[in-house]
Amino acid sequence: MRLLLSKRVIVSRLAGLALLAAGLGWLFDLTAEFLLLLAAGIIAWHYKHLFLLDKWLWRDRKLSPPAGDGSWQQVFDGIYYRQRKARKKNKDLRALVRRFRDGAEALPDAIVVLSLDWTIVWCNKLAQQMAGLRWPMDERQRIDNLIRNPEFQQYLQQQNFEQAIELPSPLTEDLTLEYRVLQYGEKQYLLIIRDITQLKQLEQIRKDFVANVSHELRTPLTVLQGYLEMMEPEHLPQQAIWQKAHSVMLDQTKRMDNLVQQLLTLSRIEAAAKVHYDENVDAPAMLTLLEQEAHSLNREKQHQISFDIDLDLRVNAITEELRSAFSNLVTNAIKYTPDGGDIKVSWRREHHKAVFTVTDNGEGIAPQHVKRLTERFYRVDQARARTTGGTGLGLAIVKHVLSRHQSRLMIFSEPKRGSSFSFALPPELVVGELTANQPKLPKKLK
Repeated sequence: MRLLLSKRVIVSRLAGLALLAAGLGWLFDLTAEFLLLLAAGIIAWHYKHLFLLDKWLWRDRKLSPPAGDGSWQQVFDGIYYRQRKARKKNKDLRALVRRFRDGAEALPDAIVVLSLDWTIVWCNKLAQQMAGLRWPMDERQRIDNLIRNPEFQQYLQQQNFEQAIELPSPLTEDLTLEYRVLQYGEKQYLLIIRDITQLKQLEQIRKDFVANVSHELRTPLTVLQGYLEMMEPEHLPQQAIWQKAHSVMLDQTKRMDNLVQQLLTLSRIEAAAKVHYDENVDAPAMLTLLEQEAHSLNREKQHQISFDIDLDLRVNAITEELRSAFSNLVTNAIKYTPDGGDIKVSWRREHHKAVFTVTDNGEGIAPQHVKRLTERFYRVDQARARTTGGTGLGLAIVKHVLSRHQSRLMIFSEPKRGSSFSFALPPELVVGELTANQPKLPKKLK
C-alpha cells in the first residue's frame, strides 16, 4: 500500500528536532549554534538522498529504487511505481503498434501514413513494392517528392478526396494504381494505394466486346430491316401467320437496331478521351426541336406535354452527348407514363446552374428500384419494357454523359405519385453566367 507524505507529520518532526536542538543549546548556552548544526544536518541528509536519486535515475541500471530514509523512501517508491506503470503502458503501446503494423502488412492494399504536410510517417511493404517507397530511408520525406506525377500532386493540392484518382505506377506503366486519401486522426492522412490493373483490363475487354459485337451486328440488322421494309404486305402469302410474322420480325429488328445504336453510343462515350468543354451549345434550340419530336412521339399516348425553356440559357458541353441526355429523359417519360398523363419539361437557371428537369404524374417507382435505374439493362418491369420497346440503356447513357459534364442524375419518385428526373450543369459550364451583383438586363437594353 502506498503511503502519502503528511505535511503535519513532517512539520511536527521538524518542530520536534528544532525544540530538541534549542533545548540542548540552552543548556550549553549555544542555542544558535545548535540550531545551525541542525539545519546543516538536515541539508546534508537531503543532499545525500538527492545524490542517491540522481545515481539511480541516470547511472544505475537496476530498476529497483535505492534504500532511503523517512520521506525520501516514499519519494523513491513513488517514482518506482510511476516508472513501472509507464513501462507497462509502453509495453501495451508497443504491442498495439505491432498489431497495427501486422494488420497493415496483411492488407491487400498499400498503406502510407502521412502527416498534414504530406511527409511520410510510416508505410507497409506493399507501398514499397507498388509505389517504390523505401522504408525507413523515406521517413519524413514528402510523398509528392517521391511520387512525381503532376496529376497526383494536383490531387493533393486540391484536397478534394471524395473521389479516388487512377494513375500508372511510378515503377512501371503496365500497372494501374488507384490512390485514395482518407482523414486519419486529427493531424494525419492515410494514403491507400490499390492495384486495379486487372479490373481495368477486364473493363476494357468488356467495352471492346460490346463495341465490337454491336458494330458487327449493325450491318446484318440493317440488311434484315431493309428487306423486311421492302416487303409489302400485299406481296406476302395471304395467310394470317405470314402477315403477323412480317410485322413481328420488323418490330423486333427495329428494336434490336435501337439496342445496337444505344450500345454503340454508350461504348463511344466510355471510350472518349477527357472532355474539353469548348462547344457553345444552343440548348434552347436543341430543346425546341426535341419538343417537336416529343409531340410527334406522343400521338398515341395523348399526354399533356409542356416545355418551359429559358431561351437565353446556353452551355459549354458536347452537343451530341447533351442531346442524348435530353432525349432519353423525355422519351422515357413519354413511354412509361400511362396514357393521358401530364409531363413537364423545364430548362432553367437556378443558383447560377443550368437545371434540366422532366416531371411526370405516372405510376412512380418504388424506392428499392430507384438506386438501380442507371444500371445497364436494369428494368423495373420486364413486361412493360418489352411492350414499350425499352432497351434498359437510356439512363445508363444519361449517367455517363452527366459524369463527363460534372453532374449527376437526381431521381425523385414515389409510387402512384409520379417521378422527377433532373440534373444541374455547374456554373463554369453556363455561358455568360451572371453574378449575384450583376442583374440580367432586358433584351431591348442589351
